[in-house]
Amino acid sequence: MPSAAPAAQSPARKALIKMGLVRDIDLALHLPLRYEDETRITPLAQARDGSTVQIEATVTTSEVQLRPRRQLLVQVDDGTGTCELRFFSFYPSHLKTLAVGARLRFRGEVRGGFWGRQMLHPAFRAASGELPRALTPVYPTVNGLPQAYLRRAIVTALQRVDLPETVAPDLPPLPLGPGLWQPGRSAMTLREALQFLHHPPPDVPLATLEDHSHPAWQRLKAEELLAQQISQLQSKRARDHLRAPVLAIQTAAEGGDLPTLLRAALPFGLTGAQERVCAEIAADLARGVPMHRLLQGDVGSGKTVVAALSALVAIDAGWQCALMAPTEILAEQHFGKLVGWLEPLLAPRGLRVAWLAGAQKKKERASMLALVESGEAALVVGTHAVIQEQVRFARLGLAVIDEQHRFGVAQRLALRKKLAASQLEPHLLMMSATPIPRTLAMSYYADLDVSTIDELPPGRTPVVTKLIADSRKDEVVARIAAQVAAGRQVYWVCPLIEESEALDLSNATATHAELSEALPGVLVGLLHSRMPVAEKRAVMELFTSGAMGVLVSTTVIEVGVDVPNASLMVIEHAERFGLSQLHQLRGRVGRGAAASACVLLYAPNESGRVGETAKERLRAMAETSDGFEIARRDLEIRGPGEFLGARQSGAPLLRFADLQTDTLLLDWAREAAPVLLDRHPALAERHVARWLGGKADYLKA
Repeated sequence: MPSAAPAAQSPARKALIKMGLVRDIDLALHLPLRYEDETRITPLAQARDGSTVQIEATVTTSEVQLRPRRQLLVQVDDGTGTCELRFFSFYPSHLKTLAVGARLRFRGEVRGGFWGRQMLHPAFRAASGELPRALTPVYPTVNGLPQAYLRRAIVTALQRVDLPETVAPDLPPLPLGPGLWQPGRSAMTLREALQFLHHPPPDVPLATLEDHSHPAWQRLKAEELLAQQISQLQSKRARDHLRAPVLAIQTAAEGGDLPTLLRAALPFGLTGAQERVCAEIAADLARGVPMHRLLQGDVGSGKTVVAALSALVAIDAGWQCALMAPTEILAEQHFGKLVGWLEPLLAPRGLRVAWLAGAQKKKERASMLALVESGEAALVVGTHAVIQEQVRFARLGLAVIDEQHRFGVAQRLALRKKLAASQLEPHLLMMSATPIPRTLAMSYYADLDVSTIDELPPGRTPVVTKLIADSRKDEVVARIAAQVAAGRQVYWVCPLIEESEALDLSNATATHAELSEALPGVLVGLLHSRMPVAEKRAVMELFTSGAMGVLVSTTVIEVGVDVPNASLMVIEHAERFGLSQLHQLRGRVGRGAAASACVLLYAPNESGRVGETAKERLRAMAETSDGFEIARRDLEIRGPGEFLGARQSGAPLLRFADLQTDTLLLDWAREAAPVLLDRHPALAERHVARWLGGKADYLKA
């Protein structure tokens, strides 16, 4: 007999799964956003104007009015006063429940009006049964998942979930004040902490729940950070057991090793910071353990030359290097620079720099793949094409990933697997022009060594940043005309409109037409993501060569584009951009000797204002050009989940702890993680499974 078909899932059940609330522990750790006090009844005569209260009253009138709009008006009396309830959306069932004579409990904000007291859309229920003894939790939810269903699911999960203590009593004490939870030394168990936070008693100071300073909150945040640090430590230790090729510098007979030859050939000297990070990377490459290093430095700090010198260490030792960038324009910029620097050194050894990109002609691609497989291509530069299956490296020793936050975990893992056949892993160097604040590096990158170029090369011109309302666009166009007349070049960046690529295009195209008309005799170019690669290349060549005065573009020029003659950057609708993106764009100018400026054109809304978050971003841009300060403010504004982009698979890995304010807890977790892992490995395993589930893998890429 065929087996019975599985029962269809209810919309609420599907919504739970969509929110990742699958296990009992997931529900137990799904904490309230806020609380409602339904533990007491307030007489109307004592309710203060503007306060949210619960009243118990009898319906005296109930009628549907059609003007000025359809609404349900209900008058109630609790014996101490009367109140009008107003509902703009209601169902036939509401009319039955709110019939004259019904005795109900209503909860909402009491407002004093010309016609007496009012509540808009209060919650209501029958006035029966005892009052609850705890505050009523209000949970984060999605469409199709009512609060009542979610509350019942969480109560059931809390009863069923197995919550043995995983925090051993011999962990270091927390550096917090008396009365707060301490590992193994406090009466509050994890179960009690969760029970308390889901159903706090009415006398608890609400402020300690809202600012997460209550001992129950401290307990949860400390446990969460501990799980994350253990996971990071496990992946670091696992990596320390892997083997990688030993890439030690070989002194060549014909006059020196390749890195030394490149230093001698470069038209500029390296800064102290560049020399320091080169030494850190070379020391890692000389070990037989895979390097896992993040190279971070502000826009224009000279990360590419550090990558080139690192690549030459690998090549000099007889291995290949791959450099992967997120966009074809950025990859081409790297390729152009690296060919100029490295080919004169590699050609005498019969080696080449190869190029791999998605838009390559079949014949060119086949010849490049052959060079890579034979080992003749010592350095392979490209986009995602570098990690495709058909790309077979002869001996990949080092993988460099630029703008690493733009690549997903799976892509980084694919690059690391290119040496799998030889039981070795390539060394991994990730580069980012979005500096990571210290607390974030300690938390999300605890298994990663971080090298920082904290010094700009001499000769970089400071960029003046101006905030200008778009009503003054004419003045900006006049400024552009003056810059072009002086022989300078200008970028004009249009925002990406996520909902519609067609809108992006029409927006950029309209701006291009306007500027072409306003600047007769000036070649104005257009660059956007939908153009064929050959066309993009042609436009960039015209701009790079100086033949084109103004380049109108969407954000495809955000990183890596280097035109020293460009002295003005105009960013239209700057309020729509993220802070690090604005900083990256600003970094496209100020690369030569000419005084440079960045104009942030913003468009106020109908009420003449700019949103609070956008205002904070624009203010930060005007006040500082330091990438590390920008990153700190960006973290403050956006929070760690969004700041890190593709490192996560959507859900932030920290739900409760705040890296800005919980640094003491983070320091404790870093100290406690090796103790728990070494002395109580089974507890550590259970602790990570409870808190991270399958997300632990994302910390290991």
